Parts: sequence; C-alpha cells; structure tokens
Amino acid sequence: MVKRFLLPLLLVVAFLAAPVPAAAQSDGGQPDGTIAVESDGAQDAAIAVRIRDILGQLDGYENVSVRVADGIVTLLGTALDAQQIEALNGLVSRVEGVVAIENQVTESTDVVERLNPAIERIEGRIAQFISYLPLILVAATAGLFVIWLGFFLARRSWPWDRMAPNAFIADIYRQIVRLVFIMGGIVLTLDLLNLTALLGTILGAAGIVGLAIGFAVRDTVENFISSIMLSIRQPFRPKDLVEIEGEMGHVIRLTSRATILLSLDGNHIRLPNSMVFKAKIINYTRNDERRFTFLLGVHPDADIAQAQAIILDALNELPFTLDNPAPGVWVEGLGASTIDITAAAWIMQHKTSIGMAKGEAIRVVKARLEEAGITLPEPTYRLTGTGTVETIITDHPSRKPEAPAPTAEPVEAQQVGAGETQALQDIIEAEREALPDDDLLHREAPQE
Repeated sequence: MVKRFLLPLLLVVAFLAAPVPAAAQSDGGQPDGTIAVESDGAQDAAIAVRIRDILGQLDGYENVSVRVADGIVTLLGTALDAQQIEALNGLVSRVEGVVAIENQVTESTDVVERLNPAIERIEGRIAQFISYLPLILVAATAGLFVIWLGFFLARRSWPWDRMAPNAFIADIYRQIVRLVFIMGGIVLTLDLLNLTALLGTILGAAGIVGLAIGFAVRDTVENFISSIMLSIRQPFRPKDLVEIEGEMGHVIRLTSRATILLSLDGNHIRLPNSMVFKAKIINYTRNDERRFTFLLGVHPDADIAQAQAIILDALNELPFTLDNPAPGVWVEGLGASTIDITAAAWIMQHKTSIGMAKGEAIRVVKARLEEAGITLPEPTYRLTGTGTVETIITDHPSRKPEAPAPTAEPVEAQQVGAGETQALQDIIEAEREALPDDDLLHREAPQE
C-alpha cells in the first residue's frame, strides 16, 4: 500500500526537479541568408569542431555539447545562468554554414558548479585588493595629510581672528577651511585610485541629502544665517537700551541663536535672531541726547501764553535739561475741561535717568503754575436718574479760578542722576563677565 502511493510521489518530485530546456530560438537569434540545396557532411563536422573550439575558450560552457546535421546546430548540456544560454545563439549564428540553431541548454542546478565561479570571483577581488593595497595606503595617507593640514590651519588664531569682526565669524571661517580641505583630501585620494567618477555620485547623493535636511531645519538655518548677519552688522552694542517688536530692555549679549535683553523690570528676554534681523529696532542709546515729553491740562480761563512761558522757564530751570536742543512748549489741543499743553525737554541719558527726569520736570512745572495761580482742573461729571454719567462739563465759565494760598517755601528744582539705570548696567556687566566668550557683540567692532 505504501509503495503504491510512494511511486507517484517520486515521479512528481523527479518531474519538478528536472531541468527545463531553453526554448529553441526561432526569431532574430537564428542565422540569416540562403540555405544550400545539397548537404555537406564535411562542412557539418567542420562547423561542430569550430563551435566546440570556441566554447572551449569561454568560461561557463564546459558542459555544453554540440551536434551538427545538415547545417542545423543542436546545443545540449547545462550552463550557469540564463544570460550565458541566450548568448549561445548569437555566438553560434556567426559561424559560417549554420542553417538553424536548436538551443536545448538548461541552467545548471549543481551546487558546487554554481558556487565555484562565485568563489573564484571573491578570490580574484581579494587578490586585486592585495595588489592595490600599497596604492590605497599611499592615497589614503595623502588624503589624510591634506585633511590634517586643513585642521592645523583652522586651529590657528591668525589670520582668522584678524579677518573676522568677531569670534563667531572666525569660527565660521575655520569651519569653511576644514570643509574645503576635507573635500580636497577626498578628491586627491580618489584621483590617485582613479576613482574620480565615484566623486560625482557622492556629491549628488550629498546634495540630495543636504536639500532634504535644509527643508527639515529651515528655521534653524534661517536663525543661523541671521546670527551671522547680526554679528557683522552690529545694529546695537552691549548695554544699549533697545525696543524690538514691542520688547524693551538693555542688551546683555548676542549669541549664535538669540538676542538676550534685560527688561527695565529686571527680567530676561530671549528673542530669536531670525526675528531680530527682520524686526524694527529702536535704539534709545545710540544718541546720548534724548527727549522726554508730558501733557498738562490747564484751566480754560487761564492765560495760555503766560502758562507756556511759565512752563518753559521751569524746564530751563532744571539743572539736567540741555540748552541745545532747547526745551519746547506747545498747545496740543482742547480737552474735555482743559487746554492741553505739551512740554518737552532734552537730557543726556547716560548721566540722567529719563524716567526720573520726567518726574522731576512734572513736579517743578506743576508747582510753578500753581504759584502763578494757574490751576490744573479735574473734569466735572453730572449724574442723572439712575446714577449713570450723562455728560462731562467744565467749570462754569463765569467762575474765576481761585488763587491757591501762598506756600511758605517755594519748590526748588533738584538734580537727577542715572538712578536705576546704573544699577541695571552693573547687572548686565556682571552677567557679561560670567560668560565672556558667549557673545558676538564687541565695542570695537564696526556698527552700521
């Protein structure tokens, strides 16, 4: 019973394992030309001998046999791969006298026969590598020497520190030098090995990878380029009071990633350099002279010209205001219950705090106006019905301002110093000294 089922199974396995002969070529692989009427046995033998001699000189056709009858060549046996089998038709068709070709050569399934060529190729490549090893060592040594020379030059402080406006740009110069010498070392190595064609492939792949990375880190690249431009342009200096996109503060430092400010409240503000480079920057410290203004509302019945003269004299009386540019006073407009007058004066902001100067000016001007009997009235409100505000009215026109009681001691103007500005400057100086190398701003660098 077992033998009855075993025999058909063995036949199926044998059929599947049997090599499949290549289909006879009946298309363009067949020889062209006319066919002779008479058959020549000597010519058939000569054709067979010639084909055997040719196949004997080629690798991979050791197991191919040739038979020729009436000019028809029959090829039998095995070859290593399909390409060799297909190449037989083109080769045999070139032999004179061949009428047709029956290519029955199949691919070899012998493991040893198929492994031997691969082993021979590996042995050949190893031998070739050993023969090229001295040249490879020389080429690698030359390339490494060029790369080492580039790193040696990049480590020097001269001339990069002399050429660059700051340390950040000097480091960029050094990185460029390293990159150029690395590329030069690679090109020299490939040229000595006669592999310069490989360089195009490497550069092409590097370009594609670089493009992909560039899109992925676009914001980072933009920030880096902005850092370079800001370090070259130097739009502000350390300790300058600037306003950038609504953020006001003193500049602590400019790093390769951000601009760091110390706000007037003592808080740290980090602004990305990409934003700073494109933003509107107001530098209050660039000019030492700075103007402050404030608004005063005097009584509508007051003498406006007299009020302006009093305000102007009070501003000139202040010890910290400048004569040139001179203080100014003008009528700004009509308020709800006052005549609005704007007062302006200039100070040397490196010596005088603008906030304290403005406060002292308001105190003195108010005192001088009140001493002259000019009041600064407040609005009067009228409530109706449910208590809501209906209108805002001024004092009755017929009512004259009452002169205030004379004071025992008149108000005197006081000197105003730098105040908290100097304290902020000391904080900034301490932070800069803590990290002296992490800054792209320098006082001696050119400024735009």
